[in-house]
Amino acid sequence: MRLDDFYRDEDDPMMPRSDELGIIDWDHPDSWDRAAALDALAALVTQGRVETPVYDISVSRAVGRTELTARSDDLVLAEGIFAAEIIPDLRERGLLAGAFCVHHHRGVTFVRRLLRDLSERRKPPVTLVRRGLALMRDEPGLIRRQQQLGAEPARATHLEARLGSLMT
Repeated sequence: MRLDDFYRDEDDPMMPRSDELGIIDWDHPDSWDRAAALDALAALVTQGRVETPVYDISVSRAVGRTELTARSDDLVLAEGIFAAEIIPDLRERGLLAGAFCVHHHRGVTFVRRLLRDLSERRKPPVTLVRRGLALMRDEPGLIRRQQQLGAEPARATHLEARLGSLMT
């Protein structure tokens, strides 16, 4: 489940602003509808079906809906920048098999993010560079926070085997 699809629309009054950049702080947990994401994930795991928003970052709003399904023996993966925020809730509800913070070298992440965001025309290039540099600087703290919330740091190359072990 793409948890980034639960971002709030740009004109939502709950959207936080970055003091440093003076723009919407898309990296703040309040830019995301945590309750809706958690409820949707719980429905998918317990009921096997859920309808979720489809969020278009380039226009900063949900542009549609989609249905996700899962069998009772499926391992449901929830991914997104705020995934760690709901680890305690999922654990409390008995819905958490594992939690991981997948990361690369900060420079690699910066370049990949910038290339993706430029190719998808997510925001103006100067905004993408400024935001990317700020994220690169803040990444160690982000990883620490995710660990504090219960995520295990992992490299993508090692994660497939770890996920396989959760299935058994």
